[in-house]
Order: sequence, then C-alpha cells, then structure tokens
Amino acid sequence: MSETFTKTMARNIFFGGSLFFILVLLGLTFHTTKALPERDNRQNLTDQVAQGKLLWEENNCLGCHTLMGEGAYFAPELANVYDRFGKNTAAIKAFIKSRPANGIPGRRSMPQFNFSDEELDALAEFLKYVSEINDADWPPNIQG
Repeated sequence: MSETFTKTMARNIFFGGSLFFILVLLGLTFHTTKALPERDNRQNLTDQVAQGKLLWEENNCLGCHTLMGEGAYFAPELANVYDRFGKNTAAIKAFIKSRPANGIPGRRSMPQFNFSDEELDALAEFLKYVSEINDADWPPNIQG
C-alpha cells in the first residue's frame, strides 16, 4: 500500500465530501420546509399586533432590549416578557406606565414614553404575539 496521497485520492475525497454535504443541505432544506408551516403564528397576527410592532420600531426599543436574542443587551430580553409577567398583558401595561418620568437617579432605567391606553394595548399585544412564536425555547432562561 502506498504511503503517498495522490491527486486521484484528493479528487475522490473532494467529490465524495461535496456530494455528502449537498445531500445534507437538501435534507435540511426539506426538513425546514416541512417544519415551518407547523411553527407558523400568522393566524394570531392582528392590526393591533402590527400597531404594537410599529410602536416598537418608532421608539427604538431594540436600542436597549433584545427580542429573540437580537438587539442591544442593555435591558432585558422581551420575547418572553409575557410569560415572565404571568401571561398577563395588564401587568405589562402597568409596568410600562409605572416608569418614572426622569428615570431612577444613578441607575439605568426605562424612560417614560407616555403611551396612550390604545398604544399600551397594542404594545402588550405585540409582546404577547412574540412570546407565542415557536422559537425553539429561546432565550434559554426565563429571566432573559
């Protein structure tokens, strides 16, 4: 048996490895196309949720908070805030409303946005909608 690595051997490894990984890619693609419809949450998407998403973007909540691991790490993760508040949108609205006008001296704190009741409802419904997305148990801990 030869101890040398020939061009034929290298070519066979290349083509064999390429074929293997193409098959893996096709298998994962097929699995994803079968699994995504089962995880779809669009039936719960309402105009109020869309308005809450718009408020989320207009007030740059992602500048401080993370949502499903994306965003800044200055403030807590909000993809699971609905679960942390006991699946209670009223508690979320009360928390947002209770923020002091000038923050808490010496501490980082969420500003008071002075949302109307309609805006608070929309934001709470958006956070509820996000918490119901099947995100494969992300974030891994309930505290965010």
